Amino acid sequence: MTLQPGDLLAITRPAGPQSGTYQLPTASLAELLNPPPVLGISGVVWSAVRSAADNSWQAICWSPELGLYACVAGSGTGNRVMTSSDGIRWSTQPSAADQNWVALCWAAELGLFVAVSDSGIGNRVMTSPDSRSWTLRQTPANNNWTGVCWAPELGLLVAVASSGTGNRVMTSSDGLTWTVRPAAADQEWRSICWAPQLGLLVAVSSTGGNQRVMTSSDGRNWTLRTAAATNSWMGICWAAELGLLVALSSSGKGNRVMTSPDGISWSSRSSAADNAWTSLCWAPQRELLVAVSSSGTGNRIMTSGDGLNWTVRSSPADLGWRSLCWSTQRSQFAAVSNSGAGNRVMVSP
Repeated sequence: MTLQPGDLLAITRPAGPQSGTYQLPTASLAELLNPPPVLGISGVVWSAVRSAADNSWQAICWSPELGLYACVAGSGTGNRVMTSSDGIRWSTQPSAADQNWVALCWAAELGLFVAVSDSGIGNRVMTSPDSRSWTLRQTPANNNWTGVCWAPELGLLVAVASSGTGNRVMTSSDGLTWTVRPAAADQEWRSICWAPQLGLLVAVSSTGGNQRVMTSSDGRNWTLRTAAATNSWMGICWAAELGLLVALSSSGKGNRVMTSPDGISWSSRSSAADNAWTSLCWAPQRELLVAVSSSGTGNRIMTSGDGLNWTVRSSPADLGWRSLCWSTQRSQFAAVSNSGAGNRVMVSP
C-alpha cells in the first residue's frame, strides 16, 4: 500500500461507544506506512543481537556467493565459528580446532572462507567452502597471524603476522598450501587489504618507529612507508569510490585516522573520539565508512562519507567490538565483540 500526500486513510473502529469510520490525513501516518529506505540508516542506527555463544568473537565477513555471514572466535569449545544468513539469527559451527582464530576473509574465486590464528602448532590456517565444515591447513611458521585478505587480480591470499623473524608474511594461491615471505620489517603487522585500482597490497603495524605501513604489488616483495603518526594502527580498508585507503588506530590524540590515495603518502585525520578503534569497512551503496571500537562510553561507532570527517554514533552496548563487515545484498552492517552476555553481535539497521 503506497499513500500519496493529501490522501485520506479510512479507519473503522469496532462497535462500542466510539465506533464508526474516521477519515484521517495521511501526513501523520506516512512515515509508518511508507518507511524510508533501510539504506538511509545503515551505519547510523544500530541494534544489539543475540549471539549464539559468548565466545571471544574476533572477525566477521560476508560471502555474497553464499549469502552468509561467518565469524570466528578466540575462545569456545568446539564452537569457534558462528554463521547467519540475516545477521539476526546465529548458529554456532565446529571450528577445525580450538585455536585463537583472529582474522577471516572470503575468497570468492576460490569459493573459500579462510581464517588465520595466533595459536596452534604448524596448523594456523583453516578453510571452509560453506562455513560449516572446516579443515586445518599446514602453515610454514608458527607466527601470530593477525590479518588475511584475498587479492583476486593476483589470485593470491596474503596473511600478515605480529611475530616472527624475517617471515611475517605468508601467501597462498589456493588456501591450502602456504609459503612464508619476508615482511618489509619485523614489526607487529595488524591488518592488510587489497586495493585493486592501485594494484597494491597495504598492511599497517602497531609498532615500528614512523614506518608503520608496508606495500606490495605482488605479495612477495614489500616496501616500508611512512605513516602519518606513530600510532598503534589496527585496521585498514580501501574505499574504491573515494579512491582512498583509510587506516585507524587504538592510540593517539585526536588523530586516530589516516588516509592515503596511493598507499605511499599518508595524512592524519581527526578521529571523532579517542577510542581504541579496531576495525572499519567501506559500504559503496551507502557511500559510508564505518569503524568500531573496543573502548568508549556509548560512542563505539564512528562514520564518515569521505574518510576525512568523522562523526560519533551511538553504540547499543559498550562491548569489545572487534570486527565489522558490510553485506551489499542485505544493505546491512554487522559487527562482533569479544565481550558481553548473549549480545555479542550488533547490526545496522
